[in-house]
Amino acid sequence: MEIRPITPRYAVSPQISVEDVPAIAAAGFVKVICNRPNVEVPPSQQSDAIGDAVRAAGMEYEVLELTHQTMTPENVARQVELADCADGPVLAYCASGTRCSVVWALGQCEELSPDEILGKTSAAGYQLDGLRPTLEQLCNKSR
Repeated sequence: MEIRPITPRYAVSPQISVEDVPAIAAAGFVKVICNRPNVEVPPSQQSDAIGDAVRAAGMEYEVLELTHQTMTPENVARQVELADCADGPVLAYCASGTRCSVVWALGQCEELSPDEILGKTSAAGYQLDGLRPTLEQLCNKSR
């Protein structure tokens, strides 16, 4: 498991397993968000199995399955809401962490500039420069 912080309150990770959950709890996360559709993973890594382990460890667990087709404004807003309503740090995971980074980036235009957004994702190891035109358009609308 590789946790990559984007902000002090939001980190992303590639696919996690039930065995990773104690380390996630020990790292201080209070909520885990699954952005990976169940159809992409075997039963042992599907959201029900991970969710049961996360809840048993005392953390909150949410599922917001994302694909390129479902990266809608509504789902971006939902991810922001899921992260913002947590009482502490949130870990979002998908196959590589990229979807979790993209959905975070798309939801930050009210707070950050495109340069700041891309700087934070880049520092976490996600080169999302292809999002710049979309971020510039979204950020111009929200200001």
